[in-house]
Parts: sequence; structure tokens; C-alpha cells
Amino acid sequence: MALMITETCTACDACEPVCPNKAITAGDPIYVIDALKCTECVGAEDEPQCRLVCPQDCIVEHPDFIESRDDLLRKYATLHG
Repeated sequence: MALMITETCTACDACEPVCPNKAITAGDPIYVIDALKCTECVGAEDEPQCRLVCPQDCIVEHPDFIESRDDLLRKYATLHG
């Protein structure tokens, strides 16, 4: 399942540099996560790095992108292959 950033984002820029897939970019007015690139850090880290650094706890599961761990690993391999 990909992640998404809610409207409570303060655009602090903590999440963008820690994303191993470069899935997070500055939006207007808040940061956004490209669900096609987000693997919840599966393949790179033990847990989503953006969630670890987010001071607002505004990063949640994206309800439109339900993916298994295997799906996320395949996506990661495609992005980094």
C-alpha cells in the first residue's frame, strides 16, 4: 500500500530527503507522495522513513493503492533495477 500526506502537512521538508524512491515532492501548499513510486520503504528500510521524521503524523496509508509486501518489493526492484 502506498502512503499519502494529509492536509495537516506543514511543508516542513523533513520527509522528502529521506525517501529512498524519490516519491515525495513539494506540492502547493503541501508535500505529495507519488503512489506509483512509494513502496513504504519496503526493499530499502524496515519501516517508512517519512513517517519516522514527520512531526505532524500526517502520512497515512493511501486507500486507493492496496499492495502486498511482494508487490511493493517488485515495485522497488523496478524503480532501482
